[in-house]
Amino acid sequence: MKISTTIDQELGEKVHFVLTQAFPEGLPEGFSPSVVKTADARNGDYQCNDAMALAKALRKNPREIAAKLVEGLTDPEMLDSVEVAGPGFINFRLNPAWTARRLLAMDLEETRGTPAVGGGKTVVIDYSSPNVAKPMHIGHIRSTVIGNALDRLHRFCGYTVISDNHLGDWGTQFGLILLGYRHFLNADALAASPVQELERIYVASYQKSKEDESWLESARQELVKLQQGDPENRALWEKFVTLSLGEFEKIYRRLDVRFDLHRGESFYNDDLAGVLERLEAAGLLVESEGAQVVDLEADKLGICIVRKRDGGFNYATTDLATVFSRVREFNPETILYVTDERQQRHFKQFFTVCEKLGEEVSLQHVWFGLMRLPEGTFSTRQGNVIKLEVLLDEAERRALEMVKTSSPEMPEAQQREVARAVGIGALKYADLSQNPQSLVTFTWEKAMALDGNSAPYLQYAHARIRSVLDKHAAQFPADDVDAASPAAELPAEQVLALKAVQFPEAVLGAARHYRPNYLADYLYELAQNYSTYHQSVPFLKSEDGVRESRMRLIRSVADTLKAGLGLLGIEAPERI
Repeated sequence: MKISTTIDQELGEKVHFVLTQAFPEGLPEGFSPSVVKTADARNGDYQCNDAMALAKALRKNPREIAAKLVEGLTDPEMLDSVEVAGPGFINFRLNPAWTARRLLAMDLEETRGTPAVGGGKTVVIDYSSPNVAKPMHIGHIRSTVIGNALDRLHRFCGYTVISDNHLGDWGTQFGLILLGYRHFLNADALAASPVQELERIYVASYQKSKEDESWLESARQELVKLQQGDPENRALWEKFVTLSLGEFEKIYRRLDVRFDLHRGESFYNDDLAGVLERLEAAGLLVESEGAQVVDLEADKLGICIVRKRDGGFNYATTDLATVFSRVREFNPETILYVTDERQQRHFKQFFTVCEKLGEEVSLQHVWFGLMRLPEGTFSTRQGNVIKLEVLLDEAERRALEMVKTSSPEMPEAQQREVARAVGIGALKYADLSQNPQSLVTFTWEKAMALDGNSAPYLQYAHARIRSVLDKHAAQFPADDVDAASPAAELPAEQVLALKAVQFPEAVLGAARHYRPNYLADYLYELAQNYSTYHQSVPFLKSEDGVRESRMRLIRSVADTLKAGLGLLGIEAPERI
């Protein structure tokens, strides 16, 4: 069985074929069948409600249409039953033997049956984007892990992905940093912790600028020199960028995050004047109170400033230049921007400007809610902004305590490696399991829980299965699990196998809607189904033949859990 579509898509194609045969006079223009998983398993595995949607257009009774569908949907190999329910619902129940064969086919494919819907298409994903000369803090975690999950999901679905870390490496703060560097530098501190020292220098210089007008004026002069290409200031700025990237890369390595590009705002400096020329040629550029703007009042978006009164360019100008550059270089179908909710108006404005300029690329702002502590949101003034490095250290420390308790016999080096995977995974999943647009209240108790919707719970489920498989291999070395078909006799086996073969649907849904939590929800349900199965049947004490088929089923489940966690950027240790 070669998998080319998801189950819901395959059933939808069958529905469409039967309808075209049953109603040769024609279906409504643009009609596309919709088959979804049932909300209640007692009604079947999948459901189609198209009979009611078509009733008015075809001038037929919904149950009449549904009856025609049931009559034509004869596929005993795939379907155990097709029934009409209520006013015209059509419920499908899959043949357990077909489900088992599909699971076997999934095991042979690297993408576990996920169709390559992105073949021939390119998507640019802009995420993380820290500021040069400032340490990454907990506020960067959401953009980084959500963006990376979308990156992995799109690659898995066959897209060509360009991941771009659009660094904040240009702007007025560099005048203050340059001046402060010459007066406040602690060389030893810079060598020990470059970005923290650069941040300290910036804060000191900023405070002095508030007290001394001449200091602020000197900082402005340093910025102008940098913008005009002064060799000494340019060399220092490049040093700041290099040092910052080195520190950022340490964090990214711990998070297992990789980018194709690290292009900051400065990369597009030479294109900014051309943006204004293009806006002027399109008749979009107007003057407002000394600034140059695009008037978006008719779109209920106010005015979009592209050049300030002092001649400086705005973020919108840089973002427009970035879009034009990406379209020229990569010809993407879509560009995703993963940032927090506070930038929604900015993106609406410059997306609208792009549309007015005729850019055909799909621009998507994948915004997310802020993260907060139980006592409130993070605030620099309140002193509760947590450096990301400190957060990762604490996650690994807590995970190590957990591993030492659960596996005291494990060698210390292995304990630390497992703790790293569990701790970092817990942090990521605490974010990714949420609707991105929700406000997240972070607690260690929920993130590290072994008995709820958490990464450790899923990792433990995976490790538990691997342990059973290892015990089986040791006790029954002659058993040929590879030759066995996944168990499909008992109701618990059928439920587990059905959930496992729905993996591609969860992946495509998460990628299509930019919602990694769709995949997280699926993995949690799969782990719960396995737990129920584990408690309801014997494995190693099963009779010959049954034992191997059960091993084959749970091995497929373990492989599915590992693949799904991997798409969320989370490791699946063999032992916890």
